[in-house]
Amino acid sequence: MEAFTNIRALIIDMDGVLWHGSEPMPGLVEFFQTLREQKLPFILATNNARSTASQYVTKLAHMGVTVALEEVLTSSMATAFYLSEHFDPETTRIFVVGEEGATEPLLERGFTLTGVYELGEGQGADVVVCGMDQTLNWDKLATATLNIRAGAKFVGTNADVTLPTERGLTHGNGAILAALTAATGVTPVTIGKPEPIMYQQALSILGADTASTVAIGDRLDTDILGAVNTGIRSLMVLSGVSSEGDIARADYKPTWVLSDIIEVTLALRGESVAWR
Repeated sequence: MEAFTNIRALIIDMDGVLWHGSEPMPGLVEFFQTLREQKLPFILATNNARSTASQYVTKLAHMGVTVALEEVLTSSMATAFYLSEHFDPETTRIFVVGEEGATEPLLERGFTLTGVYELGEGQGADVVVCGMDQTLNWDKLATATLNIRAGAKFVGTNADVTLPTERGLTHGNGAILAALTAATGVTPVTIGKPEPIMYQQALSILGADTASTVAIGDRLDTDILGAVNTGIRSLMVLSGVSSEGDIARADYKPTWVLSDIIEVTLALRGESVAWR
């Protein structure tokens, strides 16, 4: 096993690593205390597009942890930045399947958002963005489908097919993307993990290099594969979606495996842990 050394920055997933739904993981406060004590910079990078950065800051505050807005990167934020690099916000209209977490970053970049059944020449969307949406309904899906079939670019904030909650695994944004793909025959461009785009943005924000940055996540096919695709090391915790059995069956592996953030905290402090 590679030595757990030369770690100067972290990119940390949230769902399944820091909490399940509204329930914080044991050891959450101590984990962040250790990061602050060791002056270890981090970005909390989540595929979950439902909440805004400020909502994540508030959620962590209620759990006893203080983080800055600049330490949060959602797949919606990454999507808005990506689109601003490829489209002129002043002339681009976007229809969003999603909630405030998906719309806010696009509005901040200056894009115009279209509404349900705004269709046709000069009224329809140039891009359809699909993020996690608990207010999803027939009209939103129909509008997205009609825009995509009319030629709008189809972009998914992330392709997670499931989402860990305090009640167990439920459907994720990837399930919505699959429905739209089935209805249109168009496969979306996805921005979140395992694509390297979001990790590359996090590295830029941190001012860190790939050799000394570690991604921490619970999901093999997003967090860990994203790290592999980006060329950084990874630590998988077993407190979320993926298991040791999943690792054994995969043709790529995390650099390290630990049970949870309690063990990650011990490892960062240089204490003995049960490496898997």
